[in-house]
Amino acid sequence: MAGKRRKSGGEEIVERRGGDEAIYKARGMRTVGGMLKRIPLIVAGVATGIALTLGAARISNAWSFLPNRELNRAASQVKDVLRLVNEHYVEPEAVSYEGLAKSALHGMVESLDPYSEFLEVAEMDFLEEQLSGNFSGVGIQVEIRDGRVLVIAPIANSPAERAGIERGDEILGVEGKGFDQDVTVDEIVDRLRGRPRSKVTMDLLRPREGKRFQVTLQRERIELESVRAVEVLSEKTGYILLSDFSDHTARDFERALERLEKEGVDSLIIDLRNNPGGLLEAAVAVAEPFFEQGEEIVSTRGRKAEDTAVYRARRKAPGRRWRTAVLINGNTASAAEVLTGALKDTGRAIVVGERSFGKGSVQTIFPLESGEGVRLTTARYFTPSGVSIHGTGILPQVEVTLTDDEKSKLTVQLARADVADPHEFKERFGFEPIEDRQLQAALQALRGTESVAVRSRVISRR
Repeated sequence: MAGKRRKSGGEEIVERRGGDEAIYKARGMRTVGGMLKRIPLIVAGVATGIALTLGAARISNAWSFLPNRELNRAASQVKDVLRLVNEHYVEPEAVSYEGLAKSALHGMVESLDPYSEFLEVAEMDFLEEQLSGNFSGVGIQVEIRDGRVLVIAPIANSPAERAGIERGDEILGVEGKGFDQDVTVDEIVDRLRGRPRSKVTMDLLRPREGKRFQVTLQRERIELESVRAVEVLSEKTGYILLSDFSDHTARDFERALERLEKEGVDSLIIDLRNNPGGLLEAAVAVAEPFFEQGEEIVSTRGRKAEDTAVYRARRKAPGRRWRTAVLINGNTASAAEVLTGALKDTGRAIVVGERSFGKGSVQTIFPLESGEGVRLTTARYFTPSGVSIHGTGILPQVEVTLTDDEKSKLTVQLARADVADPHEFKERFGFEPIEDRQLQAALQALRGTESVAVRSRVISRR
């Protein structure tokens, strides 16, 4: 089950329990971003004209055309209990049929495993936003500091950026109404979001100029970034930080690879630490540039034929042969483990860091006509060597264990890579940026693979 969600301005940030985010099949979503619909087909067979003279065997066969008797008995029992509770519970306002039915649905689905869930309308909408990677709003990330609502940054090419809102601006109010002392980031973002093309007015203060001003913005669809950092480190090594796997992750990842290629890199670090996963198809697409056409990336096995499949690389272009390292930790889960497992199993990357979370199941989203939905575990996934990492995780080849203090500080550093100045960072977060020992180990591991490659070429020439 997903953890408590927290919104940060233009984007939703989820406070997760140990990386336990579900991995999704896009075909199950009722989506904005082109994900396919999978609506359960309910067929009720009605048997008629069964003669009384049918033999016992024929009567037995005929029952297969009737509605499932076990289902009917179970539904009748639930109905009886709903009526009993509704009519006799001491507080009648607490036991409406609708409320009792919702509680029953939550209990029925969520008792199966930590990832299956009955989704009410707001939760279904939230999940669609997460997986599609976009939402409707003004495009700013906000935080609360010392009781003040501050802009972290406007999202590129958003209404907020075009209106000239800058990092550090203080939001004094929305639609003429200020904020209570105990206001949460959730509440602020809810006031800023709305239907596309609707308008919202914000009152702001630019502290360094002592200037108060007001802007009216028209909300629009905002696309979030899965690729949070792209840079060249020392010795021609590229670095890409992936925060999740949504509809457009593969496109953004390919653009990042092309940019690094133009800058002359010959090795790559993919940082999947604290990446909770997302769409299965997105993880496969991110892996494809490193594989030859037809090579297996991952497989799934479930009860239904459509839930059992082998995902192979489809690109005709030759796979990239960069020396590659993947950074993982205990919050690397789900789709992020699909990518890690594929690259590790096939010898295309060396894995550095700490054992991953171990989320090896696949969830499908079944939309309901009411706008609600059911998120249900429908399959397990397996790495190219046929291994399931469910409950065990992926063990890195180069293990670098961090202290709890290091983990806490690095989580902030990775999430707030936008604060590059060390003095500003300390002022805002209360500590100086620390050395990233796992990143340094990845760089050393890549240098080691380079040395091995050089020695191999020398031996082969002898």
